[in-house]
This record gives sequence, structure tokens and C-alpha cells, in this order.
Amino acid sequence: MMKNKGFTLLELVSAMAIGVVMLAAVYGAVNVVQRSTTGIERKVIAQQDAKSVLELMAMEIRMASYDQNMDTSIWVDPANCNGDSANPTYRGIQAATPFSLTIEMDINDSGGIDDTNSNRNETIKYVYDAANQYITRSTNCGNNDPFLGDTVTGKKTVRVLNDQNGNGVYDAGTDVPVFRYFNGAGVEIFPGTTPSTIPTIRTIEIILALETEDVDPSTNQRRRLVYSTRVMPRNHAISQ
Repeated sequence: MMKNKGFTLLELVSAMAIGVVMLAAVYGAVNVVQRSTTGIERKVIAQQDAKSVLELMAMEIRMASYDQNMDTSIWVDPANCNGDSANPTYRGIQAATPFSLTIEMDINDSGGIDDTNSNRNETIKYVYDAANQYITRSTNCGNNDPFLGDTVTGKKTVRVLNDQNGNGVYDAGTDVPVFRYFNGAGVEIFPGTTPSTIPTIRTIEIILALETEDVDPSTNQRRRLVYSTRVMPRNHAISQ
């Protein structure tokens, strides 16, 4: 009668050691995949936020100076949205700097720039807040609401980094302008320092230099993203 052979202690220990190594390898692979997936998801969310904002800004800026009645008296003071503008020739681009832009439009064809609740988008102001690393949007001189990037934990998906120095003052040598302006010949102009050039604006370039708020788990660093587009506010070119 044959005796059944079992495993020796050495064989059992060796098998267990091999199993532990295999499990560790599987866990490591799964962890890498999970970290990579998380990083991709965060990047996709950040990209979606940035692209949505860029598209909306382009759509609204494209309508700057819209006025079917061709009336130079409709433009209002961009500081408080009340009273006539001191610069009616600026029409629907009342203020334009590298880090901010104020536009106006008579979108309801009422023959004036309204500030009622039913027409809240006839004066729009974008401001890059370098201290908080986000862009705000206000309508009809209302609150500067977070537009891209937020200050609330869990809501912020990106940081806006156009101000490389972080001092809130545009430095042409190091900073990236959120807004660039060009005349009809394609030459860049600087209405932030020379407001009289505002009537000659024919193209506005929007540039968003961003980084993800969350660290990419696979690299332990934030991802850098840059988006840009050019807009032609055609109504602004119409002579009055």
C-alpha cells in the first residue's frame, strides 16, 4: 500500500513567499492603474471647466457693442452701470486691460443698456484675481462671482496662473495677459495704457494659463494647461 506524500515545511514557506510576491505585484499594478485613472479624471474635469469658460467668454465678447439702433448715447458708465459713459466712442468695450475686460451690448434691442433682473447680461465684466488665482465675472456691476477657479474647497478644479509674479500687476516681461488686443491690421495694441485705442480693437485674444488644483497621483505634481482663442467683436467695428 502506497503512502500519500505531503509538502515539506520548506516547500510551504517557498509557496507562500511566491504568493506574497505575486499579490504584491498585482496590488502595485492595480494601484498604478487607479492613480493614473484618478489623474486622468481630474485632468478631464479641469479641461471641461476651462473649455466651457473659454467658449462662453468668446460668445459674450463677440457680442460687444451690439446695438441695432446705432445710438452712441446708450453706453453707460462701467463703474456703476448708471449714467452715460464718459467715453461713448468706446462703445461696447468700455475698459480693456491685460487682466480685465468690460463689455456692453443691447441684447434685447431696447435702445438702452438695462440693469434690470430680466436683462442681467448687457454689461459684463471679467477680472483676473491674481491673489486668489481665479477669474471672476460680474453682470451689471453686481458681485464678482467666481467664473473659472473658485475659492471654496471642493469646487476649485484649476488655478489661473497668468500672473507669474502673483502681485496683481501686469508685467509684460513675465506675465501672460488674459486678454490681448489687435487692430484691423493685426497689430497688437495696448488699451490698458492707451485707452484711446479702444475704438480700433478688431480682435481680442483670450489666454488662460492654468494648473490643476489637485496633484496628479502618478507624478505628485499639478498638471499645467494653456488654452487660447481669438474673437472678432464685429459689432465694435461698425461705424456710428
